[in-house]
Amino acid sequence: MTVVGDRKNTMQNSLKIQDLVVSVDPTSPKGFAGQGKTVVDGISLSVNPGEVHAIMGPNGSGKSSLALTLMGHPGYKVVAGKVLIGSADLLSLKPNERVKKGLFLSFQNPVAVPGVTLGQLIWASYKNIVGEDKMDLRIFYTEVKKQAKDLGVKEEMLNRFVNDGFSGGEKKKAEMLMLLNLRPKFVIFDEIDSGLDVDTLKKIAKAINEMVKKQAGVVLITHNQKILKYIKPNFVHILKEGRLVKSGTSKLASEIEEKGYAKVTSPVTKYGVSSASHPKLDLGSIYIDSRFRGNDSRKRLAMTKGRFK
Repeated sequence: MTVVGDRKNTMQNSLKIQDLVVSVDPTSPKGFAGQGKTVVDGISLSVNPGEVHAIMGPNGSGKSSLALTLMGHPGYKVVAGKVLIGSADLLSLKPNERVKKGLFLSFQNPVAVPGVTLGQLIWASYKNIVGEDKMDLRIFYTEVKKQAKDLGVKEEMLNRFVNDGFSGGEKKKAEMLMLLNLRPKFVIFDEIDSGLDVDTLKKIAKAINEMVKKQAGVVLITHNQKILKYIKPNFVHILKEGRLVKSGTSKLASEIEEKGYAKVTSPVTKYGVSSASHPKLDLGSIYIDSRFRGNDSRKRLAMTKGRFK
């Protein structure tokens, strides 16, 4: 299945995933589950600046594998396909080089970095990616402290080692504080909502919405629509067995919550959906037209090549 946004004025700066096939690297460290297994199977997706794409799916469907592959995790091997930001080929770049091109991944389970404080990491990352001469250190930390306050992060956390002894909520806030200062073009959130109380979730969602207003493109990976009550996605995609099997507006998330994945999705075939369940569906491609930015979701989904006849 192919899902693309076709606004001409943003396509040159889009995050484009083209026919991506990924397997678990057979040379990955012992204990890395599923060595040699295909975990992403022919995914194509285009995310324009200022868009939110929610990716949902059952456990083991390949959501985190897709996110880690886009960021360059060595445990995954790209078998086929391309990943671009504008004309830049991300697959040829190291993870730190991908960050410099504007891609950021908020990890599902951020790791601890003993010996490095959160404040040090934010400043060092900013210097490396944006440039030290862009802002005075004192002005920078003043801005960081303001952002920390908005997120509900205590100032003392900036002097603690990164994620060392942090609660689940503190780790997610630290991730948000980092990306707010790096100002990436595109952000992948891997279950940013897991383990958060309602108040923290609202603060995280507010920060994400502010990023989107500033034209950051967002890929939001989640199991449920709890966070989607505060962040309205332009598109919702269902990932199943490594394939995008269904896409729609934010209403699709409500349908999933009401009926579950099994009833919402068709059986998976090599083409992504079952032609037996939709005999009149052309399985060539499904394109999502994102030119329509209004509230009428029916206008915002224009189906071509995948149109029911």
